[in-house]
Amino acid sequence: MESLELPSEFKRLLVERGIKKLYPPQEEAIRAGLLKGKNLVVSAPTASGKTLIAELAIIKKVMEQKVKALYLTPLRALAYEKWLEFRKYEERGLLKTAVTTGDYDSDDRWLGNYDVIVCTNEKIDSLIRHKAPWLSDVGIIVSDEVHLISDPERGSTLEAVLARLRSSLKNVQIIALSATISNAKEIAEWLDAELVESNWRPVPLKIGVCVSNRILFDDGREHVFESLTGNPIIDMALEVVKSGGQCLVFTNTRQNAVKYADKISRRVGELVDFEEVKDLCEEMEWGEEAPIINEELVNLIKRGVAFHHAGLSARQRRIIEEGFRRFKIKVVCSTPTLAAGVNLPARRVIIQDYRRYEVYRGMYRIPVLEFHQMAGRAGRPQYDEYGEAIAVARTELEALEIFTHYVKSRPERITSQLINEASLRKHVLATIASTDECTLDDIHNFISKTFYAHQFTATGALLSVRGVLRFLEREGFITIRGDTFTATKLGQRVSELYIDPLSATTLLRCMKVIKEGSLLKYLHLICKVPEVPKLHVMRREMEKLGDMVLESDEILPGEEEDLTTLMSEVKTALL
Repeated sequence: MESLELPSEFKRLLVERGIKKLYPPQEEAIRAGLLKGKNLVVSAPTASGKTLIAELAIIKKVMEQKVKALYLTPLRALAYEKWLEFRKYEERGLLKTAVTTGDYDSDDRWLGNYDVIVCTNEKIDSLIRHKAPWLSDVGIIVSDEVHLISDPERGSTLEAVLARLRSSLKNVQIIALSATISNAKEIAEWLDAELVESNWRPVPLKIGVCVSNRILFDDGREHVFESLTGNPIIDMALEVVKSGGQCLVFTNTRQNAVKYADKISRRVGELVDFEEVKDLCEEMEWGEEAPIINEELVNLIKRGVAFHHAGLSARQRRIIEEGFRRFKIKVVCSTPTLAAGVNLPARRVIIQDYRRYEVYRGMYRIPVLEFHQMAGRAGRPQYDEYGEAIAVARTELEALEIFTHYVKSRPERITSQLINEASLRKHVLATIASTDECTLDDIHNFISKTFYAHQFTATGALLSVRGVLRFLEREGFITIRGDTFTATKLGQRVSELYIDPLSATTLLRCMKVIKEGSLLKYLHLICKVPEVPKLHVMRREMEKLGDMVLESDEILPGEEEDLTTLMSEVKTALL
């Protein structure tokens, strides 16, 4: 540690935190040029020290070159956690740190007073659209969980953000942190980066599948646990708590997270001393959130258990996470949001179901990458000799399927989501709207810096962009004069408000039709845009909804929509 070319105060702080020797991936990152300004892609398992790699680069760059650092995360909870980690440097007078995650209609000029800005991918996209003046001072960007570029809903935003920042900022250093993925080399080539790839973990991981009360692990070993309740999830959680460990249960819905927390608490509660959790209960009780949720959480925490999902407030999640880190809460039942970067390891991880339901897709199997993200939370450094990740199967045949498809398989390749035309429309308009006069070269430069162009060739990407430009001009979002593109007032506002231009077109056309608008008519208007998920129409509802669509003046007429689509929109609006 002493040999690192870093400020002495920073090195003293690391030693105080107990960091006297670097992990192997951290050493490899140093050798790859981390402290010499090189771009890096670090692909390594959970808890392998990726965050410290980012901290080393930020301290070096910010303190020596007096530039700003951007730390990008996919989730608000993760942004808040990273901000807290950087606060320790602010307390020593090394860096000034800020976090921003909300209000997509502001340029947040106040952030210009800070050295390190932690924010979500969507927030930085909004700041670029609002032309935040301090962005030109950024000299280093850390993209945490960069593999989420492959996410169908949010991946295109991260990709476009990195492409725009790379095209507008000269000599910016990019550190991309990723889970173990199949095509990390391709990501590194796209970012002109050195690749640091490692399978090292501080705590060995065993992955297994449970059927009844028997667990078969990937190393061939078998473990039989006592069946006390007949429910393997409850019994496995109870077993690890009795042995002095902690457990994370990943469920596929918020409802299941609450349900399993309640069931497990009835057995684990006997093993918990109320005095240990009394302060947590009191802190949770005095919140301003809905009293019924706080009361439910207090009753669970009294018994050493909690649930965790995106529906909780930041304060509630913080209390639960801190209680778990301090060993006061023994079991947390959570939706997979907790697997996406939040640092909360446990001795045993239980994956309740590898399937998930979505309105548009129905029931589907989660990606292999997500499965391994959840499994990677098993094993708490300095406390556990090993971690266990266990998926639950109902039959031997299903157990074999889980082993084949998840345990023994490599994660999927990361692919660009800008291939989706809706994403391309939004981000091409944002590129034009974020400059006073955008040239064809500016658009080419932006597109050439995307992962989309890297994977599918720049020529193919530019052909798609030309069609998008014609649409944007036709609908009045941009004007074209020669090779210069300018956003109209409409285009500027649509970009700032984060709306798909096609959705804006739909809204504007329908609003011209509305002469006397009722609440239902405006709700139906909102439900016409693609961003709003539509409810499925049941057979027994068709006659009533069909009559309403055909006869009611409260329903907006469809242009090219079929009757089923209109009924689905109306059902959603009535909700």
